[in-house]
Amino acid sequence: MKTPSAALTNESDHPSLILVVEDEEEIAQIVMAYLSRAGMRVAHAADGRNALAMHLMLKPDLILLDVQLPELDGWAVLAQLRQRGDTAVIMLTAMDQDIDKLTGLRIGADDYVVKPFNPAEVVARVQAVLRRTRHPATPVHKLLRVEGMEIDAEEHQASVVAPDGSRQVLSLTLTEFRLLAHMARAPKRVFSRGELLLSCLPEGETMERTVDSHVSKLRKKLEANGLQGKLESVRGVGYRLGAGA
Repeated sequence: MKTPSAALTNESDHPSLILVVEDEEEIAQIVMAYLSRAGMRVAHAADGRNALAMHLMLKPDLILLDVQLPELDGWAVLAQLRQRGDTAVIMLTAMDQDIDKLTGLRIGADDYVVKPFNPAEVVARVQAVLRRTRHPATPVHKLLRVEGMEIDAEEHQASVVAPDGSRQVLSLTLTEFRLLAHMARAPKRVFSRGELLLSCLPEGETMERTVDSHVSKLRKKLEANGLQGKLESVRGVGYRLGAGA
């Protein structure tokens, strides 16, 4: 393997370093020129193995990662990046299909851009992801309360609250807790299976029936603790937390 080399521009105090992983030289140069013009430093890798080596060496703030690469494809590179840490990643791909987007987001991509793209839009996406990852939003609701339940998002604990104020802690799996907490943030809103899959099962199978199985188990636990009809199925759409019986 060749020794990684970086094309760095716009050195200043602490400009963001973006690693562009793209095997098409013309596309890479255009994107790098736009990023450079926006005040960022840039580096380029033309294949997956070189990208992983440069990630270790340069520690970039964000990686623009093409899906179709020689040596290792973008999905394999992304999977290894996520084993290493949480470097921000935006996928670049010519495949505009929901399953491709789902795969990228499930493995841990922060955003997804489909070719052909406007380089100015890519710069805007990069800036947005950098803002989000450097200054993550503070959770608005640490303690979620819905009728008959109290959910502590920080402690990963959900309790059934009786009218007299007594509490019964629910024994939930991590996925069941994620599903409950996600829906509790917007009671009575209907959540599609696809949305629940992306938000609550990021490392699970990309199958909607997996959501159905976890929701079914969660519903049984709620009902066993006196919350009948609390978790409702909306035919053809998904699920919601309703008022219950």
